[in-house]
Amino acid sequence: MISEGNIALFQFPNTDTSSGKLRPALVIRRTTGRFNDWLICMISSRVHQIEADTDILIKQDSAAFQATGLKVSSVIRSQRLAVVDQSVFRGVLGKVETGVLRGVKQNIAEWVCGSE
Repeated sequence: MISEGNIALFQFPNTDTSSGKLRPALVIRRTTGRFNDWLICMISSRVHQIEADTDILIKQDSAAFQATGLKVSSVIRSQRLAVVDQSVFRGVLGKVETGVLRGVKQNIAEWVCGSE
């Protein structure tokens, strides 16, 4: 069963719509209505590409890292979003702390609202 804060495996497509590869994604929130769709964001191990204003770094040496199921330090990419049907998830690796999920949601909201 998928829930908010899960780190799930998903076939994340490339932005040019070519097929992507199996990668972890943070499950943000279920959409309202009759569909079983979820808002997710990509997680990347390329920590050197962090966008300081919107991304959140999950460090391998942090106390809560093991619960994520990730293998190495990773970046939650708050600007790489998708809405997907629950059926596309290939499994759950783990879960982030409530504070991390709250921070990602806040970053998404601030990015979408913007100041421009």
